[in-house]
Formats: sequence, C-alpha cells, structure tokens
Amino acid sequence: MKKENTETGNRTGEWKTRRRTGFLAAGLAAALLTFTGCGSASSDMAMMTTSKSADGAYESAFYDTGDVYANEYEYDTAEAVAEEGAPEEVAVQDTSRKLIRNVSMDVETEEFETLYARVNEKTKAYGGYVESSNVYNNSSYYGESLRNASLTIRIPQDKLDSFLSNVAEISNVTSRSENVTDVTLQYVDMESHKKALEVEQERLLDLMEQAESVEDIITIESRLSDVRYQIESMESQLRTMDNQVNYSTVNLYINEVEKLTPVEEQDTWERISSGFINSLEDVGEGLSEFGIGVLIDLPYIVVFLIVLLIFVLVIKGIVRGHKKRKIKKAQRAEEKAAKKAADAARAAVQNTESTEKEEKHE
Repeated sequence: MKKENTETGNRTGEWKTRRRTGFLAAGLAAALLTFTGCGSASSDMAMMTTSKSADGAYESAFYDTGDVYANEYEYDTAEAVAEEGAPEEVAVQDTSRKLIRNVSMDVETEEFETLYARVNEKTKAYGGYVESSNVYNNSSYYGESLRNASLTIRIPQDKLDSFLSNVAEISNVTSRSENVTDVTLQYVDMESHKKALEVEQERLLDLMEQAESVEDIITIESRLSDVRYQIESMESQLRTMDNQVNYSTVNLYINEVEKLTPVEEQDTWERISSGFINSLEDVGEGLSEFGIGVLIDLPYIVVFLIVLLIFVLVIKGIVRGHKKRKIKKAQRAEEKAAKKAADAARAAVQNTESTEKEEKHE
C-alpha cells in the first residue's frame, strides 16, 4: 500500500513538473511568434501551427505518465482546437481599398465674410466638420484691410468631389493639389496581426485557467498584459486609419482681394487691354494712396517743417553774427592803420618843424 502511494506521489510530481514545462514552452512559442511578426494571412497559419505544437508538447508530456489527468488535459485541448476551428476557417480579410485623400486649395474672394460663412454652411451640409480655423486681419498702415483664412476641413470621402465643386462655384480657385495614399496593405497587415494576438490572448486565458503554480500564473499574466497592450494599440491605429479614410482632409486657404485673378488664358488683345487698364488703375490708386498718406502724415510734416525752420533761422543767425564780427574786425584794423598813419604824419611834421628851427638858430 505504501509502495502504491509512493508511486502515485511520484507520478503526480512528475506530471506537475512536465505540466509547468509545457506552460513555459507555450509562453516561449507565443513570444517567438509575436516578435517574428504576423503581417499576413500566412502569419495566422503560423500561429495555429505553433499553438498546436505547444498543445502537442503538453499532450506528449502528460501521455507518458499514464495518469488520468493526462487524458483529461488531452480531451480539453482537442475540444479547444475544435472550437477555434481549422486555419482555413478564419474569416477572410476585407480587401477593399483604403484610400486617404488630402486636398489643398487656394481661393480668392472679394467678399470675405460671405465666402467664409458659406464654406462653413457647406461643410455642415455635407456631414463634415471644421477641424481647425485661423483668420488673419491684415490691416495695413493706410487703413486697407485685406483678410485671409486657413481652414482644415474633414469631409466624408464619398462627398468630397461634390464639396470641392461647390467651393469652386462660390470662389475663385487659383490653385489646387490632391494627394492620395493607399493604406490597404498596411491596414490588412495590422488587422491580421491583431487577429493573431487575439488568438494568442484566448489561448493564454485558457492556460491561465489551467495553471496551478504561482510561477506559471505570473509568467502567463506578464505575457497576457503585453498582448492586451499591443491589441489596444493596434485598435487605436485602426480607428485612426478608418477616420482618415472615411473623412478626407481639405486644407482651404481663403484670400481677400480687391480684384480676382484671371484663371483663364487670355489672347494678345485681351492681355494688352487688361494690362493697360490695370496700369491706369495702379496710377490712380498710387496717387490716391499718396494723398491719403500725406493727410495721415500731416502732423509729422508740420512738426518737421517747424524744426527745419528753426534750424534755418539758427544757421542764418550764426552766419550773420560771423559776418558782423568780421566787419568789426576789419573796421578796427582800418582804425589802427589810420591812427598809425596819423601818428607818422604828426611825427614827420614835428621833425620838419624842429629841423627848421635848428636852421634858423644857426
């Protein structure tokens, strides 16, 4: 009896050891499959094959013990595989093309507020929304107000062309560019990878239910947390991609102008006549702006003229004073010369008189 109990205990310990080994083998196989990537339908097949190999490892590990638990585990594994189905029964991926359309348009208008309001109305009417809007009021120094706006609009893809046609009808389109990005392969690969991770998640949950040791539970929970994080990340990327596909992006730039730019090609006579008229308008506008500028700057002009007048008067005073000093200096020089001449004449007269007296005395 003791011998039978000892043999039963040995078989139970051996079974637990082999079962733990099977759990670790499954975890390593799942991790290896995730790191190598599951980018296509063939990755799903690889996932199924690897999972079956792990189950086979469990079955072989438990079958050799001859214990009753091995038969129960073999039955549960076969039932799980039957519920998951064969690889060829996996749902076929949606192969419709996933196109992201981005359009940039530059438009002109002579009525800025009217066009801005109508663009917002059209956006709502087509089921879209304005993602961002920036309006700039470019007020010039001379009172001229030419505004512009930059809008990022999201429009349902099936209504994009109609929306662009309506915008072209209510404005003057000066430029338009469109960029189409095909993300079909990226989308399908991501869905396949997500499906493979979901299969791995289900298998890890099954292993979690059958785990008995704390070490196995910790190992499975760690891997399960990584798988769930990757699934959530891919779901977020898929939602973002769906939004970009379902709602096209329109970058609309609205410029307010005084005259619309002609977008149709003109012949020689039309170019000459329009150019001449534009030149006359530019001259008239230049004269008008000059008059407006003079009136606006009139206080500055008056102050400048006053300062200039004071400066001129100061300069004239300095020049006049310099001339006066020069004249006085010349007069003093003449007076000195005259005095010297008078003194010399007086001395000569005295000398003559003294000479005459000496001659008479002799």
